[in-house]
Amino acid sequence: MDALDRQILDLLRRDARMPYTEIANEVGTSEGTVRNRVEQMNEDGVIERFTVATRTGNVKAMIEIGVDVAVNTTSMSDRLAEWEQVDFVWQVSGEDDIVLVVDAADTQGVNQLITRARELDEVVETKTRLILDERRG
Repeated sequence: MDALDRQILDLLRRDARMPYTEIANEVGTSEGTVRNRVEQMNEDGVIERFTVATRTGNVKAMIEIGVDVAVNTTSMSDRLAEWEQVDFVWQVSGEDDIVLVVDAADTQGVNQLITRARELDEVVETKTRLILDERRG
């Protein structure tokens, strides 16, 4: 990945639907070059997926999960990623092991996810932070 790839990615992070012609104008190259670069980053796994960011009025939160030391956090993260209302699953360093970023209709929905996580045998602790505001970089 070079500086041009990074510029393209920065624009796609802000608007994944931005036409390649606009990206090309912004970064000073041709539409074909942008298209080829994006396809290559897709094939290489640099771009994992294109997604939609929403402002639904829902309650967004981070559920921080601590697990037993013997737990395989990768397989557990894969399972948690399948839960409805979970936008992201991060494996992190520090006090906690996994962070769920969730988007629920209301606080009751967030609470149900917290309860569901606490019912898992592998989980030893949870902490929750409501996301009050969000800005795109």
